[in-house]
Amino acid sequence: MQLTGKVAAITGGSRGIGRGIAEAFLREGASVAINGRNDAKGKQALEELDAGDRAIFVQGDVRNKDDVDRFVDEAAAHFGQIDILVNNAGGTSDSAPVAELSDESWDNTIQWCVYSTFWATRRALAHMLPRQYGRIINISSVEGKHGKPGISHYVTAKHAINGFTKACAKEVATAGITVNALCPGLILTDVVRENGASAAASMGLTFDEMVDMFAQESAIKRLNKVEEVAAVAVLLASDHAAGVTGSLYNVDGGTAAY
Repeated sequence: MQLTGKVAAITGGSRGIGRGIAEAFLREGASVAINGRNDAKGKQALEELDAGDRAIFVQGDVRNKDDVDRFVDEAAAHFGQIDILVNNAGGTSDSAPVAELSDESWDNTIQWCVYSTFWATRRALAHMLPRQYGRIINISSVEGKHGKPGISHYVTAKHAINGFTKACAKEVATAGITVNALCPGLILTDVVRENGASAAASMGLTFDEMVDMFAQESAIKRLNKVEEVAAVAVLLASDHAAGVTGSLYNVDGGTAAY
């Protein structure tokens, strides 16, 4: 029960990696606020989490600053504080080579990944700095350490999150706030299953071929699991990691070279 008495706000927490982190935090004693665009799916997630008054859902789109601010503020108001922020929401809904990538696709991905992380962090710090305590965990990607064709907007966004993590960590470390990032490899979440065919096609592959390619690039020759990412998130959210900040943790089965 490493997180007993702590409050966590998790963007995109109704499914995928965010949902797995919410489940892990709840098992460790935390209370959690999760965010998502789909109200029905969010309410279903709450029922499945079955955490009673230790979990709430706040509907909103992280591509909208007002929705992000409202989510963080409602989490703090409901539970009385915010100790942990997980910037999990993000992704890309389509893929194309740079020469064919539209402004709309680029803007959507950057806003979904980068702006949402900035907005939520800024708002959470307004609650954390007066208390001189906080844990911020940004969900980046192995693509934030190298790149893949066809998803330049996503690769750029994840590199930006890694840089933001390092810079923000330098600013708030003496206030008792840590800022770290997790860099997972490909994980078969709902979002990947829904949008993966487009990314695979931009690489000249079928979806199954793309999945196998990611698996073979890793040292363990398989994809990672949501639970493996959540386990590292628990450590970074705990007091055991008070001396860890500005770091990028690969949970990619040994794919990234650094």
